[in-house]
Amino acid sequence: MTSAERTMEALRSAWWRRWPRWVAWATMLWAVTYAGFGLAWVLSGTSLLYHGGGSAASGLGWAVVVVGVLGTLLSVAVVRYGLPPALRVLLWVACGLAGITAFSLLMDVITLVLGQGVDSLASAANKALAEVGAVLLAATARSDRLPAGTALRAPSAAPRFVQLTAWAGTLAFVPYAAMKLVWASGGRFAGITGEEMLAVSERNGASGIFLTLESWGLDPTALLAVLGVFLLWGLVRPWGQVFPRWTLFLRGRRVPRWLPLAPALLGAATLAPYGVVGVGYLALAAAGVVTMRRGDFHSSGDALLVGWIGMVAFAVYGVALTIAARSYWLRTRPASRMSISAD
Repeated sequence: MTSAERTMEALRSAWWRRWPRWVAWATMLWAVTYAGFGLAWVLSGTSLLYHGGGSAASGLGWAVVVVGVLGTLLSVAVVRYGLPPALRVLLWVACGLAGITAFSLLMDVITLVLGQGVDSLASAANKALAEVGAVLLAATARSDRLPAGTALRAPSAAPRFVQLTAWAGTLAFVPYAAMKLVWASGGRFAGITGEEMLAVSERNGASGIFLTLESWGLDPTALLAVLGVFLLWGLVRPWGQVFPRWTLFLRGRRVPRWLPLAPALLGAATLAPYGVVGVGYLALAAAGVVTMRRGDFHSSGDALLVGWIGMVAFAVYGVALTIAARSYWLRTRPASRMSISAD
């Protein structure tokens, strides 16, 4: 490492050590912006819900304002009084509210990656802002816990239990990927052929990229599942903490913690509740408590079969991703040089 690189590294390290001081101010800026964002949409009469309208849509706009105002008051209190226990609890409550508001942001990200426009720009912007706020509020809630030092722990594997959950998350996607690839290759599953499924995708407004990949026998969601499994194992294995050799100038350097954690937390916050709630609904449908709509399928039974495959995959993978992300967070925390020497 050259002297210039060492200087830049020292500056970055010094800036990061001061993060408890600036994070409350950053949260305050976000909260004021978010409250103004919600108020602007309420006054303009624009819905933050896709296909939303009436009191529900207006209620969400006011909920955004409330979360923004709450975040403003809490961040001001942190700057003024520090972090007493009651204030920390309120910050975590606000973080949870922002996280709920950001639900399904992953779905918007996936549609954009596939070259397809989001259903509602206002709704997507609201989710993105809420996700940023959830991160800032969580960081503010922990801002009195100063980093222990700049020493980095050696790359390590996750405990055996965490790796077993990674295997569960991986295997849960096998039936899902197989089902999607059967349709993409023109086969029949759950009473519907690949051609019919392609027509359904086209009718529902799928992008040109999505339809092109499908015509080549490559289902985009199956490819995303492969990327998700890659992320999952990167969180539990040592190679997920160091850039590999093929990354040229970055090889051998430590992977910034936020790089895998950002998509992991986004995926976990979306897929885990989505899958768990979906499995619960399917269980009620299987018991006859609720009616399963057949949608684009030929029968409710076919829709139920496909629903089980998808929701179980999302639920198991989402929970596994949550556990793996927590393990990665703990294993990559900066540690004091004294504690490392003691180890």
